[in-house]
Amino acid sequence: MPAPATSGPADADAVVVGAGPVGLLLAGDLAAHGVRVLVVEQLARPMTESRASTLHSRTMEVLAERGVLDRLGPLPNGGPGHFGGIRLDLAEADPGHRHAGQWKCPQTRLEAVLQERAVELGARIRRGRRLVDLADRGDRVLVETVTAGRTADDAEGGTEGGTRERMTGSYVVGCDGWQSTVRTAAGFEFAGRGPAREMLRADVAGIDIPARRFERLEHGLATAHHWPDGTTRVMVHVYGAEPRTRAGAPEFDEVVQAWALVTGEDIGHGTPLWLNAFDDTRRQVTRYRRGRILLAGDAAHAQMPVGGQALNLGLQDAAALGGRLAERLAGRAGDEVLDDYHDERHPVGARTLTNIQAQSALLLGGPEIEPLREVFAELMRFPAVRRRLARMITGLGLPRTTVAPPPATAPAQPPHSPTTEKDRTSTMGKLADKTALVTGSSRGIGRATAQRLAAEGALVAVHYAANESAARETIELIEKDGGRAFGVRAELGVPGDVHELFLGLERGLKERTGTTTLDIIVNNAAVTTPTGVQPEDVTPEEFDRLFAVNAKAPFFIVQRALPLLAEGGRIINISSGLTRVANPDQVAYSMTKGAIEQITLHFARHLAPRGITVNSVAPGITNNGGPVFDIPEAVAQMAQLSAFKRVGEAVDVADVVTFLATHEARWITGAFIDASGGTLLG
Repeated sequence: MPAPATSGPADADAVVVGAGPVGLLLAGDLAAHGVRVLVVEQLARPMTESRASTLHSRTMEVLAERGVLDRLGPLPNGGPGHFGGIRLDLAEADPGHRHAGQWKCPQTRLEAVLQERAVELGARIRRGRRLVDLADRGDRVLVETVTAGRTADDAEGGTEGGTRERMTGSYVVGCDGWQSTVRTAAGFEFAGRGPAREMLRADVAGIDIPARRFERLEHGLATAHHWPDGTTRVMVHVYGAEPRTRAGAPEFDEVVQAWALVTGEDIGHGTPLWLNAFDDTRRQVTRYRRGRILLAGDAAHAQMPVGGQALNLGLQDAAALGGRLAERLAGRAGDEVLDDYHDERHPVGARTLTNIQAQSALLLGGPEIEPLREVFAELMRFPAVRRRLARMITGLGLPRTTVAPPPATAPAQPPHSPTTEKDRTSTMGKLADKTALVTGSSRGIGRATAQRLAAEGALVAVHYAANESAARETIELIEKDGGRAFGVRAELGVPGDVHELFLGLERGLKERTGTTTLDIIVNNAAVTTPTGVQPEDVTPEEFDRLFAVNAKAPFFIVQRALPLLAEGGRIINISSGLTRVANPDQVAYSMTKGAIEQITLHFARHLAPRGITVNSVAPGITNNGGPVFDIPEAVAQMAQLSAFKRVGEAVDVADVVTFLATHEARWITGAFIDASGGTLLG
């Protein structure tokens, strides 16, 4: 491309290529921060196809923060959801979340609202212009487009013979889909593999067939969904069929033949309104940024669009990039803030592509996959498994971006005005930039608590006594979900225990944060009386051991942490529901937990002037992974003690602890929180 002069200001601070949902959300975010945004789109008019229509919980949060949900109005609930075609209620990710589950919004409606917002905030949109070349010149990016003349109805067509136009942007962001011209022209490495399986889909008018939901038949998989306007969305996969190489959409005859082979039904008399094919390609760029060129959405990753995850992944990419790019353009941050975008979103994309690949195997595999589906369905009977998968899909198991969302209206100040502390408020999660110590976090409630705190943005010190492999597993689970953690070994209840603990803790904090500041302490580590030991059988040695680990260690951990604890810090001590009921087998253990509650009460009064809250949480019967919880009869018997007629899961308690660690719990201190699920209420 001939290089025009680069003197003078660029034509735009940011050129966004692609006016789909991802590009329009990003354009609106940038414009809200005062950035001069130009959106280049090859379609002459917005598309009229239904395409993606599912929004997940994290995306709903993103849209709500920007006022987009108010513009969209009430959205219908999308029902339970699935994992690889196996029913999965996505609301189980967080039943108390205001956007629990999944929600339906046609892509056409979402695009219209996002475009309206972007234009109101000052973004310019140039339709009918197709990118043909670009070049990063170091201080700006040169962009060349050609009149495309393409519409939603001939999206696979277009010519190169139109009018050429050159422009410059300080940065260019490719939001132009899985066939991204930006990605190709800029030379991004697109690693991964090509397709092995394919699904055909079409919106068809004038047919009357039974509704189906991921129905696995002898020769393939079939889905039929009736839209409110009377048309039917059909999707079909033939087991073992090789993906075809096409120049565009499949022919309707191909869909008709595949549907007939799989279901035995004839839909050939219908009228196709939209035809599409998608496959299980898995590719991802190795870097989301090359100099002044960045990628978001399907331009950065190609995957099978299972359950709407591709759309949600892309929108969350845009939400993570907008504030960072605005900070860079305003001169309030260097290039490292754009590298942070890659560091945050690349692992998220990789993880999402992995779960989509697993789902595509379960969904599109032939009869040979049935044993795996049976095992998976059996595992999904466990609440903890369902919750983990639901959090993975909905995005609630991921850390939120560390950059504040843009204002919902245009900025009242110039984009390069100084940033205030309020402007820098983090929304990565409620515990962004916090540090936490969770004792006994290699398994059970401690592990679940460490995961939840990390999911809200905290750097977590995972303490363990001896089981290093279990602690490493906790850390790996946290890091896989995008969190941060490190291990600290110290056996509690022995001479020098607290000193050893804090040597490792302070070293780990210093290496990762540059300071030894501690914000959150969760005293969870404990030992119990062996089952069946009567009060008269407790030895002095056993009694001393219980108090050394369960009461003495927590006291001196808090004492030792006082110089490190930040103003407004949080201390949460794990007590037990046994302090409220009589169980002679556990009298010595219960005494130690009574001591924990006294530590809580008195330290709450002592530390209140520093804004530090101290509370105790008392679990009831909670599945800690012990062998008794593998015995259905025993679990059923224990479940009868709870008002909810189930045993607790570790995450049930971890969620309570996490709440007490947040700013929202600032007015709670010295409290005993019963987290026993209503055990023994009567």
